Amino acid sequence: MELKTPLYDAHVKAGGKIVPFGGYLLPVQYETGIIKEHMAVRTQAGLFDVSHMGEILFQGPDALENLQHMMTNSFKNMVDGQARYSPMCNEQGGTVDDLIVYKKADNDYFVVVNASNKDKDYAWMKAHQFGDVQITDVSADYAQIALQGPKAIEILRKLTAEENIPSKYYYATFDTEVAGMPCILSKTGYTGEDGVEIYLPKDYAEKMWDSLLEAGKEEGLIPCGLGARDTLRMEAAMPLYGHEMDDEISPLETGLNFAVKMKKSDFIGKKAMEEKGEPTICRVGLKVVKRGIIREHETVFYQGQEIGHTTSGTHCPYLGYPIAMALIDKNYADPGTILEVEVRGRMIEAEVVALPFYKRG
Repeated sequence: MELKTPLYDAHVKAGGKIVPFGGYLLPVQYETGIIKEHMAVRTQAGLFDVSHMGEILFQGPDALENLQHMMTNSFKNMVDGQARYSPMCNEQGGTVDDLIVYKKADNDYFVVVNASNKDKDYAWMKAHQFGDVQITDVSADYAQIALQGPKAIEILRKLTAEENIPSKYYYATFDTEVAGMPCILSKTGYTGEDGVEIYLPKDYAEKMWDSLLEAGKEEGLIPCGLGARDTLRMEAAMPLYGHEMDDEISPLETGLNFAVKMKKSDFIGKKAMEEKGEPTICRVGLKVVKRGIIREHETVFYQGQEIGHTTSGTHCPYLGYPIAMALIDKNYADPGTILEVEVRGRMIEAEVVALPFYKRG
């Protein structure tokens, strides 16, 4: 039985095409369509309901040490309001999930996890906690709205004071307000564009949604669904759990080395990663050379030899050509290498290209 986010009625009213995703009923697109929604985020601004994401608190004298032990990144030198991305691994070095850790204050951390993994993650954290720490699932208290695009901050300035808006990427302002409503304002996103994610008490969700859309009318702000969220994150080469990583794939194999601190004294999965040694596979970008669309879970070949599989793929509206990400033998990962992907019995030529496919200027 899928759950409804606090914005479900707003999506239905706006003509959203509702589909099940991560245990929730969410709009995959609106009547505008995925291409227009994608282009709005790249050129103006788009609004997303991401209330299906999970929020978990780590509090107490041993909160930091628990995070250090459970996550691959390090959180020791963070300042209040700072956010940090991290995978969380199992003992075999595979990825349980990827998440964002915010430091509210000493001994007080706010952790955001993927929707479909929330219950699994929370159970994992509870099973591995130690010392004086309280780990609390507060997902049911929050709605989350993402305002993304080059005009996002311009729109936000109409609804809140400049000092409430974090000045740097991956920073957040806690206990602030937007349009007179209490919230957490975070300069983060999953689109490759400028923008913010707003965490707020769920009872304010619809009022905040309407206030943002009203404020952004002149800037061309429109509501966007899961379809555009996926094409945007793919252009920006942002990994998605269950595609570019899972319980079998280590963060080192999917190119997340920046968030794996092997010099830390220990973390769950470190020993397995050390024993495995240098990864033999890596994540690459593929650009279709001629015609054809590549999707996930398709076999990749080099001169007839099977070398890996695709993890995500689509036609990208802004770039104007089909792309994919793949996990392949690293010996064939040099940009410019021509590979073939088998799609329903047909071979499609694709060139290895550097990631990300798209980077905002």
